[in-house]
Amino acid sequence: MNKTLLTLTVIATLSVQNTMAQVKKDSLASAGYGQKVERNFNTIDKNQMNNKDQATNALEAIRGRVAGLTVARNGANALNVVRLRGTTSLTGGNDPLIIVDGVMGDLSLLESVYPTDIESFTIMKDAAETSQYGSRGAAGVIEVTTIRGKAGQMRVNYNGSIGIHQVYKTLKMMNADQYRDYGQQKGISILDLGGNTDFQKEINRTGFWQQHHLAFQGGTEQSNYRVSLGVIQDQAVIKRIQDHTIMTNMNMTQMMFDDLLRIDIGMFGSTGKEQNIFNDQTLFYSAASFNPTFPNHRNSEGNWDGYALASQIGNPLALIEEKDHDEISQISTHVKFTFQLTKDLKFSLFGAYTYNNKNVMQYLPTTVWNKGQAYRSASKTETLLGNALLSYDKNFDIHSLSVMGLAELQQQTYSGHFVTVTNFSTNDMGYDDLSAGALRPWGGTDSYFERPKMVSFLGKVSYTYDGRYTIGATARFDGSSKFGSNNKWGFFPSVSASWNVTKEKFMKNQTLFDDLKVNIGYGITGNQGGIDSYTTLALVQPNGFVPAGNNNLVSFSNLKNNNPDLKWEVSRTINASIDAKMLKGRLVFSLNTYRTWVRDMLYSYPVSMPPFTSPTIVANLGAMTNKGLEFSVGGTPLITKDMELTVNANLAFQKNKLESLSGYYNGEYLTSPTTAGIARMNGAGFHGGNNDVTSNVVGQPLGVFKILRCNGLVYNDALEGYEYKTSSSPEILGQAVPKVLLGSNISFRYKDFDITLQANGAFGHKIFNGTSLTYMDVTAFPLYNIFPEAPKKNIKDQVVSDYWLENGNYVNIDYITVGWRVPLHENRFVQNLRLSLTMNNVATITSYSGLTPMINSSSIDGTLGLDDKRSYPLYHTYTLGVSVTF
Repeated sequence: MNKTLLTLTVIATLSVQNTMAQVKKDSLASAGYGQKVERNFNTIDKNQMNNKDQATNALEAIRGRVAGLTVARNGANALNVVRLRGTTSLTGGNDPLIIVDGVMGDLSLLESVYPTDIESFTIMKDAAETSQYGSRGAAGVIEVTTIRGKAGQMRVNYNGSIGIHQVYKTLKMMNADQYRDYGQQKGISILDLGGNTDFQKEINRTGFWQQHHLAFQGGTEQSNYRVSLGVIQDQAVIKRIQDHTIMTNMNMTQMMFDDLLRIDIGMFGSTGKEQNIFNDQTLFYSAASFNPTFPNHRNSEGNWDGYALASQIGNPLALIEEKDHDEISQISTHVKFTFQLTKDLKFSLFGAYTYNNKNVMQYLPTTVWNKGQAYRSASKTETLLGNALLSYDKNFDIHSLSVMGLAELQQQTYSGHFVTVTNFSTNDMGYDDLSAGALRPWGGTDSYFERPKMVSFLGKVSYTYDGRYTIGATARFDGSSKFGSNNKWGFFPSVSASWNVTKEKFMKNQTLFDDLKVNIGYGITGNQGGIDSYTTLALVQPNGFVPAGNNNLVSFSNLKNNNPDLKWEVSRTINASIDAKMLKGRLVFSLNTYRTWVRDMLYSYPVSMPPFTSPTIVANLGAMTNKGLEFSVGGTPLITKDMELTVNANLAFQKNKLESLSGYYNGEYLTSPTTAGIARMNGAGFHGGNNDVTSNVVGQPLGVFKILRCNGLVYNDALEGYEYKTSSSPEILGQAVPKVLLGSNISFRYKDFDITLQANGAFGHKIFNGTSLTYMDVTAFPLYNIFPEAPKKNIKDQVVSDYWLENGNYVNIDYITVGWRVPLHENRFVQNLRLSLTMNNVATITSYSGLTPMINSSSIDGTLGLDDKRSYPLYHTYTLGVSVTF
């Protein structure tokens, strides 16, 4: 019998506002093209985002607050992974749809939204919620509403923060004395330059960060506005890494013709400059592994010593001189006209234009790259979105009816190019003058262009009887230019029902429940995220020069097979939930269960040649299931005039299973290997064999450890050291994706003082400690540094086995904030003043022996479940914040 593994998420959230719970659940709420729908989603407003003034990315303000929502960061800047209810596709399209004030996009859209400008987040996960977005909603939907202006005299709000980042933990490697002693003890000749350098410390620094945000709002009931400007400057703990971003947001509303016409105009955007390291993973590996007897300065010739001593590392102080500068700008504008045709009938027109531009400039000096290398690229994305919506809302007696129809068109344009130049005689020009180098004879330049389009039609109806029973249905047609000529259109319907139990006669005399609802829904969504506009076409590619007389001509070879039958990857989801509010709102809870069947999965399969002209084809053959249970509870156990305590908890159980990767295509049976490696080990001292760490295995959850079982260490006389005694074939020995996720947020207020603590965690998964495997192998010495305890173990082997497979459980205290709302005593000029002190990345409780257990445990890519000796150093952030309203 198959066992069901479920993922558990606990979220305890406390707001210093007079709010009963972090999760707001209402029977009717505005979501999905601004319509009132019966649904079961989580809404987080600005008062519940306790750390929004210290967050550099909007999603950080809600990390750990919603069951099934994963927001992960690894490093200095961008978020690495955002997932709703885990992974739903093998080829892509696992990021949720992001909607900001009606503008649809990907995660990059939030890079232009200042956290303080956000009014609320709406997280949509269930079938009826996501199906209304068709193929866009396959991985869930995160809707962001920014703050709009209000009637009244002009108000000015300022929010500012300054802080520092301080490294508190790096890998503990041999110092110079230990390095020399071990070499002398074993009779190994080392290149000793007389230094005593901790290269991890040399590339680190105390980082400084600050952000400032100013907002103006005012107007009348007929015309109002809000305009804001924000600046974020963040200097990372790794030298050279920093970014500077300016963001702006504008919302205006104008009522006309006796409120028969409402015009909403909005704009948000950002421009920023980033300084990065060309290859930070190599830098971290080198900083830990490099010979500590080398000095921390250049030699007498002005060069860095020992750059080419080992194949995979270099002198970290030379690597940090590599230049990688990015310039990124994004702007989105939108306008909406809403016509009140009758009391119950509305018609609206919405249009949006989004522009993204990114320039990348890199230079590798001659000290780290043979004769130097310069690289420049420019990429641009433009999105046009428009829709027309007709809605009818009518209440009569005990009946309520809502009907909506929508037509929508979206066009995206992707274009870009790059140039790579080598053979520089001087480093003075860098990437500013590419003519100072020579273009690569092949592969030194390229360009691309793509313009996918999608047309959609949506119909939605909802009926409520006597406030007790609600039924709803949606029907959406999406047509995409990405798919084959035979299957461009997809149909994505949903149905839902809700029962308000507290409205029944038999509940009238009870006093326990203020509100009790039962909901059920079923919906279908499509996915096209894993393919581009050319996946279904037979393509050729340039592959080199061939002589033709006195000239060289570019030759071409087959790149892709055509597949006119390629169609939508489809997910069918059924869910049921119970929502309750008790004890006059002081206790709320919600229980939600769901199951998703993913069919016609988009995946690449090997094919025979002939009849095919290329060795692989993308087809709809695979299958996968996802299922789970989510439980949310929140309450205010203490509330008086001077004190308030609010605690919420949130549990989410989830599991997926890869059902199949085979089937028939045009009469030919196609199958992909039943085991496909995801993350694998490589590096100094690694020998051949099966180095896969995590794999996708048919019949198992995504990302399992199918590796050799270790039965201990045995001494090898020939090696004069220990090697692993392993099983003859790999076994499934655990999974990389946590079975249990934990988040908690507790806040307490006493008069004008408050304190908030948030913690997150994960349980039920394992981590492969590739860092220990690498640095405990003494055969890597002296080209690579090793752990101080490695000589005692005397392991002279590198094999992927469960010897280095550890429990990945952890609880991380994300932040602690102490705040003071300063009494103003009827100040005429200052309406509100609050000071705060925050510590981020406070501490981690874990049995894991590595640097940190908070590695990639959710994204199915080459780092899943693998701690591979390239970790970003751990650091605390201390922030002083101020918020003022004039």
